[in-house]
Amino acid sequence: MAADLGDDAGTTRKPATRRTGIFLGFAPWIIFDVVAGPSTWKLAAFTALIASVVLNLPDLRRGSLKVLEITGLVFFAVVSVLALVLDRGDLLWLETYAQPLSSGVIALVALGSLAFTPFTEQYARAGVPRELWGSPLFRRTNRVLTAVWGVVFVLIAIAGLIAAESGHHGDWLNWVIPVVLLVLAIRITAWYPDHVRAAARST
Repeated sequence: MAADLGDDAGTTRKPATRRTGIFLGFAPWIIFDVVAGPSTWKLAAFTALIASVVLNLPDLRRGSLKVLEITGLVFFAVVSVLALVLDRGDLLWLETYAQPLSSGVIALVALGSLAFTPFTEQYARAGVPRELWGSPLFRRTNRVLTAVWGVVFVLIAIAGLIAAESGHHGDWLNWVIPVVLLVLAIRITAWYPDHVRAAARST
């Protein structure tokens, strides 16, 4: 997924496994965004919560949950509980802003993790020898990738907020633009670590 200097250390790279990890981490959030709407956000919350539990079960058993996984479990559990205990009138704000709210939470987690351990680094470590976790190249690469994901979700949240406030261009703001941004982030995530490795070897 993220920076992997395994080749330089003479180890075997596992790009598919490494990249799959972060995409599975995003899966419950994507499910929520796809399903959530004025009449379906409760179903979206319950479905995303179930997906979070099922997909993160191996990490739950190991006690090694990552920040994105923890945030998803807490967020979707809270939204599900609110859906059960509050009246519809008390939840109109959540109906209206469910999608930009979830994207904003991811953006906050991603950008906030830059102050500690970039969230992509937690996934990247699965394919990198422990002795390389502290290397400047590994850390810098994951800071860049984490920032990319954070900015992407900030933009998606803003687009969703504009759509919710204006009531216009819903398809473009809630679907087309987010999909384009996510594809861009995925491509950068796949390309950037290889680019960094190639640049490092050429110096």
